[in-house]
Amino acid sequence: MTTALATSNAVLDELREQIASLEGTGLRRRSVLPFGVGEIDAQLPGGGLAYGALHEVAGGGNGAIDGAAAALFIGGIAARTTGKVVWCLTRFDLFFPALAQAGLHPDRVIFVECDKEETVLASFEEALRYGGLGAVVAELVRLPMTASRRLQLAAEKSGTLGLVIRRWRRQTEASDFGMPTAAATRWRISVLPSEPLPVPGIGRARWLAELMRVRAGEGGEFIIGACDGKGRICLSSDAADRPDQARRSFAQS
Repeated sequence: MTTALATSNAVLDELREQIASLEGTGLRRRSVLPFGVGEIDAQLPGGGLAYGALHEVAGGGNGAIDGAAAALFIGGIAARTTGKVVWCLTRFDLFFPALAQAGLHPDRVIFVECDKEETVLASFEEALRYGGLGAVVAELVRLPMTASRRLQLAAEKSGTLGLVIRRWRRQTEASDFGMPTAAATRWRISVLPSEPLPVPGIGRARWLAELMRVRAGEGGEFIIGACDGKGRICLSSDAADRPDQARRSFAQS
């Protein structure tokens, strides 16, 4: 009797999994990609960046230096995922050796070069819906609320990590970053002087990572060491001596 009941339960569980798979919902719990930095992961629901969600990153200024730091921050995140990475863009000006140093090997990346931003949005959404990818990245100037909702739904359906780099061609476009979107998190990355060394030389690059918005959470500011060869960041040792500058939380409206 007990054996028959166990067999029946196993059959029912298998049927439930098949139905959930057909419905596209799955029975898996939403997972996250942690940074491995306790102070940052503590600010993120679930302890990391949510898979099946959209995340925005922009440079702290309008120049190429902060924009490059934002791209490396994204590259480090993508490097820590498993599987191929699709990168949609209109300007093929990435310095890929730098991304490789941040842990994102060129063999993992599929570039989708588009002629206009509308095509980037369409390619980004299609790749998110495809599923089975480590991450999908898009370089965008604008991200309207309606478009971001479609992208968020596509990411939710497939469980893929969606990463948006906001890039500005001119000063007037930067104000668009203040407009609301459906992204789960919004980050701003600015370059700081490199980490000081006890001897003459250049230390590890440092960034100011501002978590501007996080859904169901509270933002903050962190002085971090730039991505290493495996895409990992760290809390700057110099900042750790100054806790008021290493992490400053602020309430989000």
